[in-house]
Amino acid sequence: MAEKFEVEALGYVVGGRIEPTDDNWGGTRAVIRLDSRFPLESTQGLEEFSHLDVVFRFHLTDPADLPLQARRPRDNPEWPEVGFVGHRNMRRVNWLGVSRCRLIKVDGLDLHVEDLDAVDGSPVLEVKPWFKEMGPRGDVHQPQWVTDMLGGYYAPAGDPRD
Repeated sequence: MAEKFEVEALGYVVGGRIEPTDDNWGGTRAVIRLDSRFPLESTQGLEEFSHLDVVFRFHLTDPADLPLQARRPRDNPEWPEVGFVGHRNMRRVNWLGVSRCRLIKVDGLDLHVEDLDAVDGSPVLEVKPWFKEMGPRGDVHQPQWVTDMLGGYYAPAGDPRD
């Protein structure tokens, strides 16, 4: 039996992209604006970190668009069918995204970030500083189709790989 629980947003994404796209998130700047119910001390010491892990809700996704069967990434016939757990896109059972972004600066409850692949208005459910000790341990591997698919993901907008 699946457990249900409620979460509340810590804040929202302000600025950056207004609609989700598959590629060219490089250089995208936005602000994670934490709710004013939090004291200013909530962000104390955060400026010492270079990167954040951000959990957000895919709020623009159509809830009816939830294929649970295996499907080809980006509908590319050259890539293998992969079950929904093997995808990282917005078509998720809980509509949650996880993004690692660069922290530019902290201004009170505003976290200025770059390369966050969430759009303007996205509810932010969690923000954690990235610790290099929590990164991958051991050999890292992935299928070639992932490398092929994401070659332009963090390319700057207007990159010739468009």
